[in-house]
Amino acid sequence: MTINKIGKYRWTVVTLLFFSTTINYMDRQVIGYLKPILSEKYGWSNSDFAMITAWFTGLYAGVTVFAGAIIDKIGTKLGLALSLSFWSVMGMLNALCGGAVYQHVIVRSFFGIGEAGNFPASIKTVAEWFPKKERALATGIFNSGANAGAMIAALLVPYLAAHTWVNGSIEGWQMAFLLTGAIGLIWLLFWFALYNTPANQKKLSAAEFQYIHSDEVRHGNDDVIKEKVPWIKLLSYRQTWSFFTGKFLTDGVWWFLLFWLPDYMKKQFNMQGEAIMLPLFAVYGVAIIGSVAGGGFPIYFINKGMETYKARMKAMLLIALFPIVLIATQYFGDIALFGSSAYVYALIVICIAAAAHQAWSANIFTTVSDLFPKKAVGSVTGIGGLAGGIGGVLMQLLAGGLTDAFKNNPQAAYLILFLVCAFAYIIAWVIMKALVPKFDPITDM
Repeated sequence: MTINKIGKYRWTVVTLLFFSTTINYMDRQVIGYLKPILSEKYGWSNSDFAMITAWFTGLYAGVTVFAGAIIDKIGTKLGLALSLSFWSVMGMLNALCGGAVYQHVIVRSFFGIGEAGNFPASIKTVAEWFPKKERALATGIFNSGANAGAMIAALLVPYLAAHTWVNGSIEGWQMAFLLTGAIGLIWLLFWFALYNTPANQKKLSAAEFQYIHSDEVRHGNDDVIKEKVPWIKLLSYRQTWSFFTGKFLTDGVWWFLLFWLPDYMKKQFNMQGEAIMLPLFAVYGVAIIGSVAGGGFPIYFINKGMETYKARMKAMLLIALFPIVLIATQYFGDIALFGSSAYVYALIVICIAAAAHQAWSANIFTTVSDLFPKKAVGSVTGIGGLAGGIGGVLMQLLAGGLTDAFKNNPQAAYLILFLVCAFAYIIAWVIMKALVPKFDPITDM
């Protein structure tokens, strides 16, 4: 059966998810690029900034658990729309905050609450719209929106922040929050016009509907499942703890790269503002390649006859080796050794790690739909989001504490941080493999 006979509306759906994730990360990234400006303007310390991002991360993580359960109950269409609407409005409200750290903590905390629904809704949507063999690729595609959003922020935010707007009545940093937040509201028009669950989507052909469900046994209409699986039951499974551990140990790496790369570029290479636009644009551009290629990586092994979960874990093992190159970041970033080219060499290393993270992320998300029935996917993804958020909070606090403690030697602080990131993935893989050594799907729900 060719793709033309099957139909391809499911790829329209994943395109919508790609853009929601793009907006999610664009909005999330704004505060990182504004750190040097706001720190200089209002006298924030690194720990002050870490407190803002840690509160955002913590609330994002904590609410992800509830968001996953709510989305399992109300469905993906309404769930993702409510999530994006709320975080967009909160992002715009950030423009009204002054220099008081607590104001930014409060607004960014609510912003995190809104953003918490994006990934549980997106992962559940992929589970509803794709057969298992295509889910990692679909996840890799929409997850690459994280990098697209960061790329857009790398170009847009420094430019907006460098100017004043509306005859000087709006400062650049305020416009950055206002404009990026408003973009999300436009996405809602396309979401309501183009999206519905497979059973209710009139534009979906019967052949494609059958293909989507070709590798599973269906029990009636399970596109929107109202039954809620208790968290205590989910926490009794090794499969849940495998996902929890993998997210806890590795998500903090991405949070670190998102929020602290601008600070690293300033302190290591004296680059800031519009000067860092293209270098960081390149980092997230390369990461897109990692997300899509990593999502499709297991298909290579599956096509050779390997069982899906085994193929996924083999791919993840190979991916986990790449971030180890981060141990060389500070060596290649040594201006005394490499002169004006040092930042290029350091960024190449960071690009490799960023691409590896996105490849890892595409696959670890898909282990949930490999191992759990659809009615639990949103909830388990939410539990994993909580784990990743806890890891992210700890990483933010570590980054803030170290950069303040080594204020006169920031290179030492970043050396420690990159070492932590370098080995996070291989440690996570070993623990995940120990918890779920072979394909063992949950069938007793």
